[in-house]
Amino acid sequence: MKTKTLPVALVQERNQGDADANLSLIEQRVAEAAKSGARLVLLQELHNGPYFCQHESVTEFDLAEPIPGPSTERLGRLAKRHGVVLVSSLFERRAAGLYHNTAVVFEADGSVAGKYRKMHIPDDPGFYEKFYFTPGDLGFSPIDTSVGRLGVLVCWDQWYPEGARLMALAGAELLLYPTAIGWDPDDDPAEKTRQRDAWVLSHRGHAVANGLPVLSCNRVGHEASPLGASGIDFWGNSHVLGPQGEFIAEAGGEPTILLTEVDMQRSEHVRRIWPFLRDRRIDAYDGLLKRYLD
Repeated sequence: MKTKTLPVALVQERNQGDADANLSLIEQRVAEAAKSGARLVLLQELHNGPYFCQHESVTEFDLAEPIPGPSTERLGRLAKRHGVVLVSSLFERRAAGLYHNTAVVFEADGSVAGKYRKMHIPDDPGFYEKFYFTPGDLGFSPIDTSVGRLGVLVCWDQWYPEGARLMALAGAELLLYPTAIGWDPDDDPAEKTRQRDAWVLSHRGHAVANGLPVLSCNRVGHEASPLGASGIDFWGNSHVLGPQGEFIAEAGGEPTILLTEVDMQRSEHVRRIWPFLRDRRIDAYDGLLKRYLD
């Protein structure tokens, strides 16, 4: 079987303070990635500013913007300038009082190829997203681009095998996760390790179960809590996995551009020897549509 490789880049960065500063840095990083040959560039979740969901405040809604809007215009120009498919993550103002956590995919000509609204919304200590984001209503629909059919999901979606599976069943060739995940600095080292290992394992499981490459881009750095709590240490560790869950590339905990190549033909080979889609018992899965089997 012939090999068809796709050069990819994941931009793992710290928050720079505001949208203009963050987008200026993104412009530099995408230029560097494209110069190195990348044709697909993945950014981290809510890359325009700090992770504001550490508290609940109505003033944070001022950060949201329409799609299309100023950020999509700027990012579209960036994708066109360097001829890359660009996966971004924005705080979408759909209407007054209606907001989404939305990934926007730009084609290499700068046009919007499609968008995905985050489906699973967390509400945990330090991650109060239900206050800000309405659950997505676009479903699990891959986005067709010049580099392939992209199954784009966002952060908390990464814990749900159903989302990855539905993207795979709709023909996704890659699974991509813009992410903002970290630990409480006060947690003990063993708990921190367990959390990070579980996160990586969830992605490896999606890769194996669906026979697809997985790209996950996380932010890095400490971000203080507006509530005076310990804040969050975002751990980075962005990674690219192959369709058997193997590591193709992995970053550490510092800002970086993670560059690698993905074999776009390997999924076909893996699915021939591990035909999980063939052997699914679709006649026996009705229980998955229930909240719990009492």
